[in-house]
Amino acid sequence: MNSSKDFHHKVPFNYFERFIAFRYLVPLRKGGLLSVISWLSFIGICIGVATLIIVMSVMNGFHIELKERIIGFNGHIFIQKNDKYFEYQEELSDIPLIKFIDPNITLQALISSNDRTTGIVLKSFVEENIEHYSFSQSISNNEEINVKNSIILGSDLALALNVIPGENVKVLSSNMLSTPFGQIPKSQSMVVAGIFTSGMNEYDSNFAYTSLSNIQSLTGIKNLVSTIEVHLNDIADLQVVKEDISEVFGSTYIKDWIELNSSFWEVLATERELMFFVLSLIIIIAAFNVITSLFILVQTKSKEIAVLKTIGTSDISVLRIFLIVGSIIGTSGTILGTIFGILFTMNIDSIRNFLNNAFDLNLFPSEFYYLDKMPTNIDVNQIVIIFLFSLSVSIIATIYPAYKASKTEIKGILGNG
Repeated sequence: MNSSKDFHHKVPFNYFERFIAFRYLVPLRKGGLLSVISWLSFIGICIGVATLIIVMSVMNGFHIELKERIIGFNGHIFIQKNDKYFEYQEELSDIPLIKFIDPNITLQALISSNDRTTGIVLKSFVEENIEHYSFSQSISNNEEINVKNSIILGSDLALALNVIPGENVKVLSSNMLSTPFGQIPKSQSMVVAGIFTSGMNEYDSNFAYTSLSNIQSLTGIKNLVSTIEVHLNDIADLQVVKEDISEVFGSTYIKDWIELNSSFWEVLATERELMFFVLSLIIIIAAFNVITSLFILVQTKSKEIAVLKTIGTSDISVLRIFLIVGSIIGTSGTILGTIFGILFTMNIDSIRNFLNNAFDLNLFPSEFYYLDKMPTNIDVNQIVIIFLFSLSVSIIATIYPAYKASKTEIKGILGNG
């Protein structure tokens, strides 16, 4: 007999409590104010969890995609001196953990085709390093990229200029050339050797690449560079290599990719934290609906509660009955919201394309967000945190109305009946 009592107390919710709780859930599936509020609670939690998972996954993907593409176009460590141009030093080749070294010149220039002119960022590359760039696999006609006076254009830039590989363009630098007619910009005719597609609108529409020797000829300097970019095999080695480079150049002239883009990453991190906070409010608001529906349920079932207490049901059992009711609403909304959020995230780009085509919209335009598709990254740890947060808020919301139910007075209710 004692063992059965011990078992009764060890079980979190016994059969009787679960049976009564499920019986109380029946009116929630029928019409009336209680049913409406209960469904709003369930739907609110479901939407809140799903929205939080979708938005956080998109922001994670956006952060990772930008990071990979920015590093793919640029180095991990940058060496720049106070002088605009300086001589490249070969001592870096002796430092281990470096994938390759890219001494280059980057400048603002104008480029023109037969009938169109636009501004570009012209960046040089050393011929033997071109295969290391992340966009190199997308270059069309790349067997001719090392030809003298050749240039590689971004796909959107080539479209804006209305040129294809093999056609000529004219590049004008800011360096001036003295002539009998005065100062004119130094220009050079180049052949479009290839077109690259990075999937990042900022690069595809504004960037062009040519060999280091071509830019040195265009700017009128020889054997000088404006930047030395160091690319690593493993980004985890950043600090070690940075310290080694400091011994050669001094720390004054050295910056890494994180420092150069620090404000950008800080904005992304702040935005992600703010979005988590704002969207969490949806779940909290839905939890208030749970409280409301439970209070109405307590009022509706006050006589039944009094009868249960009359036949010997303890206050703790009544409290646990209403905890089960509220927890089922919160848990089911959380589970369904999590499933929906993950499925939506996995198919978000297909959904975006469908909405764009069906309603003639332009959701996630690449010219504003720099990317040609909506990136996502499902972080399991983040989803677990969202799931537990929603579950905790839902359960905490049930405690007070469940407590009030357990303190229902028997005498007054049954006397009025």
